[in-house]
Amino acid sequence: MAENRVLVIGGGISGMTAAIEAAEAGMESVIVEKNAYLGGRVAQLYRYFPKLCPPYCGLEINFRRIKNNPRIKYYTQAEVVNISGSEGDFEASIKLNPRFVNRKCTACGECVEVCDVDRPNEFNYGMDSTRAVYLPHDQAFPMRYIIDGDACKGEACGKCVEVCKYGAIDLSMQPSSTQVKADSIVYATGWNPYDAAKIENLNFGTARNVITNVMMERLAAPNGPTKGKILRPSDGKEVKNIAFAQCAGSRDQNNLDYCSAVCCMASLKQTTYLREKSPEDTEATIYYIDLRTPGKYEDFLRKVEDDEKVTMIKGKIAKIEEDAASGDVIITAEDILGGGKIEKKYDMVVLAAGMEPSAVSDEMGGVSKEDNGFIISAATPGVYAAGVARGPGDVSQSVQMGTGCALKSLQSAKGGE
Repeated sequence: MAENRVLVIGGGISGMTAAIEAAEAGMESVIVEKNAYLGGRVAQLYRYFPKLCPPYCGLEINFRRIKNNPRIKYYTQAEVVNISGSEGDFEASIKLNPRFVNRKCTACGECVEVCDVDRPNEFNYGMDSTRAVYLPHDQAFPMRYIIDGDACKGEACGKCVEVCKYGAIDLSMQPSSTQVKADSIVYATGWNPYDAAKIENLNFGTARNVITNVMMERLAAPNGPTKGKILRPSDGKEVKNIAFAQCAGSRDQNNLDYCSAVCCMASLKQTTYLREKSPEDTEATIYYIDLRTPGKYEDFLRKVEDDEKVTMIKGKIAKIEEDAASGDVIITAEDILGGGKIEKKYDMVVLAAGMEPSAVSDEMGGVSKEDNGFIISAATPGVYAAGVARGPGDVSQSVQMGTGCALKSLQSAKGGE
């Protein structure tokens, strides 16, 4: 077995950090990512809080560190299906799903021009579509196209094969597998947005202009479905009056009984998206139970509160309905500080849906999980967890945990103590 190797399951910000830091300290790192690109949920953000800078800056630096480091190997379109062994001597079986596009791809895009099959664009949370052959996003790493095997007509069509002058498309690709031995394992499997359709009184999926916070990130992004214009889904109308519904499913025994940690800051950040685009004629309202902005984030809260066109209402939302004639969204809520029940109409409502951990098999690699499904780090020697796989948190915390896992992996390596 090759000495001093860490297997990192998940190529988001915490997984990349763990792999990079371990590799730059002398270990070999192997990243296994289920998506066709590295970067995870962070790649789907428009801006970080509280500095409001775009995530591509930090991601591009990490991509460069990965590309230039021979100690780092990564698999995309891949999943770990089994892990055996113990600290210092793990072995993982990895399934490699076909991309149908090989490393000869130059991302020229000519294949897209001849493809006539559409598919929902999961990068934009289904708010637009791509062709069956597509680039995951503008700054994707690796910068290579992929073909959706479920949508593509396959060899019955073959137009993309004919037009590709580099021989980069292979529609006959089949799933394959490989084995990786490692001293330690880092689970950086990330999170999924909570399914807001489960919260019956908020009418997500029924009221057309009720969206989630992750969808709002893509609406505001220049490479999103509306090219950065905040337009409501029902009719493309420019949003002028928006509401944010906090704790959408979180801190609720019928849904997620824990706080998802980042939702308050995310909504505060997203009010600035609308306000900056049209400061003279836009308004935002935040309905909250408690606003949680610990430590250094208090200053950001004060900044948003000082905006005279941002209103904070402390109170639980009883129901959200759609005005059938206009498509506007009607919120009925309690106003604890103002007293009584209120009813207000908005162009669009954004649900601050919580974070739930991506599923990880209980049997895989000695994983131990707490009641909500988050991984208990270091419950098994040599097995660690980083980022939201371990618990709700923001990007900064995820990077810190990834660095910590790199250090722990060095300690797990033979001769590394």
